[in-house]
Amino acid sequence: MIELSLIGIGTGNPDHVTREAVKAINLADLILLPLKGEDKADLAGLRRAICEAVLTNPATRIVPFDLPVRDPATPDYVARVSDWHDAIAARWEGHIRAHLAAGGGPKVALLVWGDPSLYDSTLRIAERVGRSLPMVVQVIPGITAIQMLCAAHAIPLNDLAAPVVITTGRRLRDHGWPQDADTVVVMLDAGGAFTELDPEGIEIWWGAYVGMAEQILDHGPLASAGPRIVETRAQARAAHGWIMDIYLMRRQPAVPQPS
Repeated sequence: MIELSLIGIGTGNPDHVTREAVKAINLADLILLPLKGEDKADLAGLRRAICEAVLTNPATRIVPFDLPVRDPATPDYVARVSDWHDAIAARWEGHIRAHLAAGGGPKVALLVWGDPSLYDSTLRIAERVGRSLPMVVQVIPGITAIQMLCAAHAIPLNDLAAPVVITTGRRLRDHGWPQDADTVVVMLDAGGAFTELDPEGIEIWWGAYVGMAEQILDHGPLASAGPRIVETRAQARAAHGWIMDIYLMRRQPAVPQPS
């Protein structure tokens, strides 16, 4: 029986890896390390740096593997991502089977950005692997980018007694501001989905590489901060070859006009 640990590592800062995560890393027989291409080599490097900082078990093997890419020829987004997850699951399974065939132990781990439960597909991929390999899955929660964004700007996530909507850049671009929402957190934005909104009455708190040495922050009314953020984001992506950013927006409720 495979014991698969999905370990949340926060936003890449080794200081934000929990004691529970450190324990799970050191109990692993095998750590799978995905490589996302040369442009994102820093991401694999950060995972390696975390392992070097906390791993004391000499028996733990770290095995890098090339992450499959999505097929742009598949027009439907959901089908394209589902096929991609199938390909990743097959890659995991192949490495796990090779590890077991070589006499390796059953404890397998993956280091997951942020938390495995929030806008991350690692759990869905693990479910696919579990259809052909008997396994139990353990999730070690991590600090999320949402927590880091709010901490960096020293703001509460929600207004008093008010709900929060967490969505993606794709949905914001396609569907606009979520109905009945005053606070919206946007993740997985390929870039500037907020530019599709009417900025009137909206304030934005933005961050890239939150919690890391490269952290960049901006905040202000969307009308003035939005163009600034778009330019800063493009410059940061060009400098690093990749970017992880997130933002929170609040909209002031409309003031009823006298009849």
